[in-house]
Amino acid sequence: MRPQAVQPVTTSEGALLATIAAGTVRICLVGQPTTEPVPATKALREPGVSFVTLERRSQLRGCVGSLRATNPLYLDVVRNTRRAMADPRLPPVNRTDWPELDIKVSVLTPLTPLDATGPDDLLRALRPGVDGLLLADDTRRATFLPSVWQRLSDPGRFVAALLAKGGWPDDGWPDNLSIHRYQAYEFCDPAPRDPLTE
Repeated sequence: MRPQAVQPVTTSEGALLATIAAGTVRICLVGQPTTEPVPATKALREPGVSFVTLERRSQLRGCVGSLRATNPLYLDVVRNTRRAMADPRLPPVNRTDWPELDIKVSVLTPLTPLDATGPDDLLRALRPGVDGLLLADDTRRATFLPSVWQRLSDPGRFVAALLAKGGWPDDGWPDNLSIHRYQAYEFCDPAPRDPLTE
């Protein structure tokens, strides 16, 4: 049995990150100047990796994240929140979204390489519902958070969909593919919310 990763932040720290993300959305929507308060807790000031997912009535409104720890975790959340509000795949988040917006912050564990030489090796190593997966080669990169297992519970479909997301051809296993897994701990600041006033 493989050991589980250590959760990178406590439950209260994760809740604070979700609150920071919600505050960032609100500030951006009302057009207030932004000054990020520095959290008291050390873990949030250390370099960390996050994804921010915005949903309205269970419909995706934005999802953006990072995979390398280059900024303090709380600033990584702020940055990814702003970027998720303008996810290029979707219309920008606006004031009408706010009352029904669920704001989710996923804090990622460090990437762990998987020594898989083909799809069979990878499917044997994957832990459905646990592993997030990053696939990359010299020109492409694609990842699925562990939460994607809720939609794609079959490992074969999970991997096939991730390869399609990355733009790899579906007629064989890509050359020079690097494979990493990670875990993610999700914290939510849920709707409903009071409408924004002018």
